[in-house]
Amino acid sequence: MEYSIELEQYILDHIDDESDVLKELNRQTHIKMLQPRMLSGHVQGQILKMLVQMIAPTNVLEIGTYTGYSAISMAQGLEKEGATIDTIEINDELEPFVKPFLEKSGFDKKINLHFGDALEVIPQLDKMYDLVFIDGDKRVYPEYYDLLIDKVRPGGYILADNILWDGKIVQELQKNDRYTKGILDFNDQVKSDDRVEKVILPIRDGIFLIRKKH
Repeated sequence: MEYSIELEQYILDHIDDESDVLKELNRQTHIKMLQPRMLSGHVQGQILKMLVQMIAPTNVLEIGTYTGYSAISMAQGLEKEGATIDTIEINDELEPFVKPFLEKSGFDKKINLHFGDALEVIPQLDKMYDLVFIDGDKRVYPEYYDLLIDKVRPGGYILADNILWDGKIVQELQKNDRYTKGILDFNDQVKSDDRVEKVILPIRDGIFLIRKKH
């Protein structure tokens, strides 16, 4: 959803302040990274934190660490003793940037950082997850879902980011693009899966909120 600058500022003025470490991470990402738009940002980060607090997970999985903003945001919401996040990033060149921020956040012991292709890493993770956040390669969202659905406990949640894809999902000329097609196929896949309850949140670029039934 597109907001005016004034409306976006109004929203930011009426939610909890961004933590110092996330503020610095946001700033450094915009200075040093080629695609800073990939950062979750303060509003989405706060939503992720509060969803984690509501769900109260023990095991969280994230696909697509990028610079670590969303992982740290979710870690801020972890309240159960021993609760951890596994986060997977395909670009190992980001490691020197991400690790210092995880340490600075104080959540480095709760966040397990994995580098590699999520399609290869996920089968190696011998856990059941209470919450999964998908924000990786849009072309393979359907493959992520196929791998993940049996790793989510009954009553657990999957969040999928960017599922409105800048509106390209309803633009006929864009539907053959591999990224757009991946999102379209994923959205149809979730819609037709009677194992889950689902709703689309029109926040930022769209979040699919998916709950696995008991």
